[in-house]
Amino acid sequence: MKASPLAEVKDRFGSKDKLVEAVRDLAGDDLFLDRVNEDKGLDRVSNKKLLHLHGVLSQVKSEFGSRAKLVDAILELENRKDAGYRERLERWPTPRLLDRHRAAKKAAKKKAN
Repeated sequence: MKASPLAEVKDRFGSKDKLVEAVRDLAGDDLFLDRVNEDKGLDRVSNKKLLHLHGVLSQVKSEFGSRAKLVDAILELENRKDAGYRERLERWPTPRLLDRHRAAKKAAKKKAN
């Protein structure tokens, strides 16, 4: 049975404060569009969402290095070169970009077969 988000936070990070710090460390300008409410901040985000965001940012950092390289990978997989499409993708949040990359990778694999 899968552990609850609170149990997972305690196992992996010790406390929610440490998880928030880990997400803040990963959430630089090269990986994260800061759309967090200024009054509330990341401290008020649920454990489940923070765990998901930490996983996504860690994966993007390890596989691509930055959001720009992730956008480049999507454009290459979809065989697109137009600047307007690039600008639209650059406005998307990082989790959505990663989902788009997975879908484009799957479509490219299907097309190759």
